[in-house]
Amino acid sequence: MKKLEGKIAVVTGGSRGIGAAIAKELGREGATVVINYNHSQVHAQAVVEEINSTGSTAIAIQADISEAEPTKLFIENVLEKFGRVDILVNNAGITRDRSFRKMSYEEWNKVIDTNLSSAFNTCKIALPSMLENKYGRIINISSVIGQSGGFGQSNYAAAKAGLVGFTKSLALETARGGVTVNAICPGFIATDMVVAMPDTVLEAIVAQIPMKKLGKPEDIAKGVIFICECEYMTGQSLNLNGGLYMM
Repeated sequence: MKKLEGKIAVVTGGSRGIGAAIAKELGREGATVVINYNHSQVHAQAVVEEINSTGSTAIAIQADISEAEPTKLFIENVLEKFGRVDILVNNAGITRDRSFRKMSYEEWNKVIDTNLSSAFNTCKIALPSMLENKYGRIINISSVIGQSGGFGQSNYAAAKAGLVGFTKSLALETARGGVTVNAICPGFIATDMVVAMPDTVLEAIVAQIPMKKLGKPEDIAKGVIFICECEYMTGQSLNLNGGLYMM
């Protein structure tokens, strides 16, 4: 039997990059995967088809999870279709990089709402079913930038650092209920956004990484599977960054 046979998994922002890799790995391990997307329907459907081709089950559902009401309808839709949520991966995220002096209120709020408030929105609706079933794995995808900071990324760093604090606090509240809450803090991962950087910028980034290479989305996906299997780890941050930032 596969490791996650019979589990229902939800991956927000699961249509591309790290989210798509996570969704595929969950499917490979036997989970039924619900892929959330906001705009990338074509990419989401491609991930669904790839998972379904392996014999697992996947569907895609559109929802803007930066807002409470669409998130509520999305998670309730999942609960109606499958009866529960066992694994919730809060991966949705955007960047709106700009120096603090030039950053607009809109750029601040959009990043906070999409990267941080979305995790509150999903957990608010999904957690009761987990506690009722005495089983749940909540995995919040943070970032090394939430630990070290980043020039021109005060909004992104605040949101990702907030996810770590949210993880620890929710872990304390759910520890007796069979639900674990952990975070993953990726370093620089070879997603479309990163590899599209100018060569000189990319070379400078890689030069700072002790392993001298970018991570792969699959590295983060394997971290998700590891956390799903762990029964005695909660409130922790798994740092997958090639040694870029050590705590």
